[in-house]
Amino acid sequence: MQMYRIHRFSKLTGLSTHVIRAWERRYGLVSPVRGANRYRLYNDEDVRLFRYLKTQVDQGTSIGELAEIGREKLLDQIQKEYVSAPVEPPPSERLISDLTHALHEHDRVLFERKLNGALAVIPFEEALHRFLLPLQEHIGQLWHDGKLGVAQEHYASNLIKQKIFSAINQLRMIEEGPRIVVACPSEEWHEISALTAGYLCASRGCRVHYLGANLPIQDLAKFCEHIRPSYVLLSMTVDRSLAELKNIIHELVTQVSPVAPVGVGGNCAKTHSDLFLEEKITVFSDLKDLDALVFSLTH
Repeated sequence: MQMYRIHRFSKLTGLSTHVIRAWERRYGLVSPVRGANRYRLYNDEDVRLFRYLKTQVDQGTSIGELAEIGREKLLDQIQKEYVSAPVEPPPSERLISDLTHALHEHDRVLFERKLNGALAVIPFEEALHRFLLPLQEHIGQLWHDGKLGVAQEHYASNLIKQKIFSAINQLRMIEEGPRIVVACPSEEWHEISALTAGYLCASRGCRVHYLGANLPIQDLAKFCEHIRPSYVLLSMTVDRSLAELKNIIHELVTQVSPVAPVGVGGNCAKTHSDLFLEEKITVFSDLKDLDALVFSLTH
């Protein structure tokens, strides 16, 4: 989880440093850690909470009333509202355009400077919606249309994967909570969607076992028999023949479903959703669907 000093925290929340310190002191809704240099450090959860507090106060609710609800209940309330909210943050089209231009020009320094600079000022989950996932989709389409080389596509995709891995590794270790297994089946090498699902689940309090790309269903089933997960999530983006798809579904139904509920996401899963739904395998059309599931598992 990213950490922010108070001046960056102030910009992210729209609150002055004076108000932040006053609310922290009077109401105890945040407990920032101290860095090696003794600076206060706030995390993404704190950003989410204080943005919400500002919105509610701007609408007429007193901070005292909000503080009486308590931090954990407020965070639950925020999550409920997020799950039901109809709109994601709009993509940062200018940034995506600039990053794409840097890729076309083979300008690694410019690409990484702009990417890292944007990640430094936006909470990671918001960055996923605003530019990381839209960028991945955009460069994938450019590659498909022959307008971007495979090496450039691999470079950008691997960098995005590194950022998501890093964000997952910065989350606090969860010792209790639902176990979620996330993987991609055989011949599925595109794992950014799976990584994103893993990050979302872990950030919501799940114990995530991320198994990566190209995993045979038989091996997935053996793993699940040992750990008995609460849910199994598969990312399926690459289209397959009907015979291949039916074989995967048969393996899931006979080997994995008896151990844990199974859900699938990705373009292939959505295109053939009727085949999965017939076998009681859930199809997630977007991250909000997944978030709603995670919320039901953790509450």
